[in-house]
Amino acid sequence: MENTSMVTSVILTTFYEMEDLKYLYVMIFLLVYLTIVAENVILIVVIYVHRALHEPMYIFVCNLSFNALYGSTSLLPPIMSNLVSKTHEVSLSCCQAQVFCLHTYAIIEFTILAVMSYDRYAAICHPLQYHTIMSVSKVFKCIVLSWLYPIIAFGMIFVRTVSLIFCGKTMERVFCINFSLIKLSCADTTISNVMGLLSLVVYCVPQLSVILYSYVCILRICLCSPKESQLKALRTCIPHLLSTVNYTIGCCFEMCQTRLDMSYMHYGARIFMSLYVSLCPCILNPILYGMSLQAIRVQVLKLVTLKKSDLLTAMTKTVK
Repeated sequence: MENTSMVTSVILTTFYEMEDLKYLYVMIFLLVYLTIVAENVILIVVIYVHRALHEPMYIFVCNLSFNALYGSTSLLPPIMSNLVSKTHEVSLSCCQAQVFCLHTYAIIEFTILAVMSYDRYAAICHPLQYHTIMSVSKVFKCIVLSWLYPIIAFGMIFVRTVSLIFCGKTMERVFCINFSLIKLSCADTTISNVMGLLSLVVYCVPQLSVILYSYVCILRICLCSPKESQLKALRTCIPHLLSTVNYTIGCCFEMCQTRLDMSYMHYGARIFMSLYVSLCPCILNPILYGMSLQAIRVQVLKLVTLKKSDLLTAMTKTVK
């Protein structure tokens, strides 16, 4: 057993399997990161600039984009840095910081999706009272809840993690997660594992309940509505449904990767499964909402297809 006083860093061993093509992987991850940043920044700017988009649904979409930037920045720059490192070693404090950021990102994502499902429920099931139900103060409280609840909920578990003394030093991952970090502890991890499983209930059940309740009510209303109303409801719900399904698939991949022995799989498949929940929603959500919601799509196309003359005029006015 290693001297616990000397364990101040963690070695991410999966990077050794990527040595031969590490510069190719760096280029791929850099391209993915730049794509995520560009997509989400454009969406945030479009929603912020145009007052017509200052509606609850678009504000929640904007928060999804902020969370995408938070999650991807916590993940990809450290991965690229470790890829070109000779030792593939990360300090214990940096590993713990990444654990906190990635886990809160995941819970925030699910919480925002739950809030968005409630917004769709209010819009479709109570259209006449929608602006009363989703008032400015209500939207503000939902946003605060979406960010504060995950930080507090995971923070209570994370306090125990950072208080542990670690004997192990190697982790078969490309980034740090709480479950793998706890396994490096010198102490018996049974209590921590049980707390981890129970915490999944806290992290998932409230949000899942809101999503299921909202869509059961929406489905019930749609079945009693004319076909035109059904199509309209479907159009507004499709982006959110696809986002939720995509995120759920990523969570399932991560749970399989974390709780089951996946050593028989090729390292590329393991990496894909572990990165899916943190990257695919960040890439696909701006496309889903930007292309599916007409109000956003129109403004994004205007921004992307801005004529050179308009750009020069704007620059001239700015200089003056």
